[in-house]
Amino acid sequence: MTEDQKPKDIASMFADEWTLEWTKEHLPELRQSVSGQRFLYQSLVISFVAGLAAHVGGYLLLSSVPSGLLGLLADLLHALGWSLWTGAVVAVFLQIAPEAKRRQMKQWLDAYEALRREKVQAGSNRKATGAEKSHARQAESKQRQKANQNRTRKGG
Repeated sequence: MTEDQKPKDIASMFADEWTLEWTKEHLPELRQSVSGQRFLYQSLVISFVAGLAAHVGGYLLLSSVPSGLLGLLADLLHALGWSLWTGAVVAVFLQIAPEAKRRQMKQWLDAYEALRREKVQAGSNRKATGAEKSHARQAESKQRQKANQNRTRKGG
């Protein structure tokens, strides 16, 4: 595809006014579904449900038709259903659950780091306040010394 064809293809995708309006209305939802895990979750749920239905249907066919071509198809349906729903369960344990745990740990670490930053800032504010107090004490001490020197000069 050349660069000249690219804008024409994009423009043809939105040539229909209804499509353009629908996309404009649903833009936040579309962005969320593209950036999130929605497609993965939906495909896992569909695989699980379809696999479970095929597994049960294959089992029922196997129990009613033990041999012949229909028996082979029932066995294949049973095996396909088994592999679909168990594959969905395995994917949940290998991908979904660890990803959820990773996000949970990231939130926990972010909260911990924010708490540490607050404590460090509060500590630096206290040190600054302490430095300001010591500076004020030094200024007061100098003022007292000057006052004492003035009194001694005056003879008092």
